[in-house]
Amino acid sequence: MSENKRYNYPNKLSIFRFFLDAEGIRKNPIPFHNRYFDVLGDSFSIKIGKSKYIILSRDNDIAEYILQKNQKNYHKSKFQSVYLSKYLGKGLLTVDGEFWLKQRRLIQPAFHKQKMNQLVENMEKIIGSELVDLVEDKTINLFPVMSELAFNVVAKSLFQFSTDTKLNRIKFIIEEVQNFLIKEIRLPHKAWWFSISGQVKKHLKLADESNKIIQGIIEERIASKNEVNDLLNMLLETRYEDSGEGMSVEQLIDEIKILFIAGHETTANALTFTLHLLGNNADVQQKIFDEIIKIESETDNIVEQLQRMTYINAVLNESMRLYPPAWITDRENVEDDNLLHFNIKKGTLIGVSFYELHRNPKYWENPNEFIPERFLGEQKKKSLQYFYPFGAGPRMCIGTGFAIYEMCLTLSYIVKKYKIKSTKADIQFNPLITLKPVGAEVTFSKR
Repeated sequence: MSENKRYNYPNKLSIFRFFLDAEGIRKNPIPFHNRYFDVLGDSFSIKIGKSKYIILSRDNDIAEYILQKNQKNYHKSKFQSVYLSKYLGKGLLTVDGEFWLKQRRLIQPAFHKQKMNQLVENMEKIIGSELVDLVEDKTINLFPVMSELAFNVVAKSLFQFSTDTKLNRIKFIIEEVQNFLIKEIRLPHKAWWFSISGQVKKHLKLADESNKIIQGIIEERIASKNEVNDLLNMLLETRYEDSGEGMSVEQLIDEIKILFIAGHETTANALTFTLHLLGNNADVQQKIFDEIIKIESETDNIVEQLQRMTYINAVLNESMRLYPPAWITDRENVEDDNLLHFNIKKGTLIGVSFYELHRNPKYWENPNEFIPERFLGEQKKKSLQYFYPFGAGPRMCIGTGFAIYEMCLTLSYIVKKYKIKSTKADIQFNPLITLKPVGAEVTFSKR
């Protein structure tokens, strides 16, 4: 049977068109994806060489199928399993199969809601101390402030008593390695140059340095025998079901690096986009303020307050619909499969653009408008069907609850004290591994 008859794919994007656009795609793929979807439909394919295919989709049925309904046949691509693992090791983000399942089952209890509730008081104190000197009545670049905040919340929730010098060095290394990783992924034809020029070696050395810093912190904690209410302690207490043993120090390092990156970058991005949107929507700010005052009059228990922040949650969801921090995901099928009405060959790379799915007019009315009410009442049920801020299925982000708590506490702290004004109506962004905001400027003035 010929390959053409056996396999069929979505409408094809010409490889010539793709190469013509390659430099622009490297800088910012989203405008090109948007154009291709408008012309070719909600899914399109590119044929590479004789038999390799890539599919890009903004179709909810495809997202559901590969992430949930038939997720066992769809593993992470080599972008995550090879490129990322080279620097980040073998943690939840980069591994697949039985080892991933084993690690997920081991770590999941540390992120149970009851465990997260134990961290809330400390999290609130960290946020308060980070924002106490927020610059007032002057235009500021928002992302560096939110990045510093998010990093310190994750770092001090992980290691309650760590020194700032060590944390700042880890932060520097993470940013350096990520920037280089993007170049490696987007410029594969320059791999030879990155290697012979010593850039790969330099960044592997930086990754090793971060390993040694984290290892020192872990060994110091184990030797001290102190029981501290932080994530490191929770991870040290976890035990594998089959052996009853805990994670090795090497495995702990890999998982902690993943938590640093996943927990810091995505939250900083989401907070920056949300505050920018609030700065252009004074009425939404007022509703948040009214909700906070009402909740605080009813209870002074922080966990109860978080559980009642219905409108703040809706605002966050709508912000992450418009600007999903993890804006795209990819998978490769392990075996041939029938992907809806497409018969696809094993090893097909499938990308789902959450950014485009979240703005697909097939699923959303006025998709480019900021309307938090989409995530309230009866509307919420419909919206959640097409909403992937933290992925979906078994591989949904393990730190979702942590991130939501952190963002709700940050927004309530800021809106209670300040009025926010954005300097621009629109915001630029850079789609790296995460969707990074660019040039978000606001002023904070006392209420």
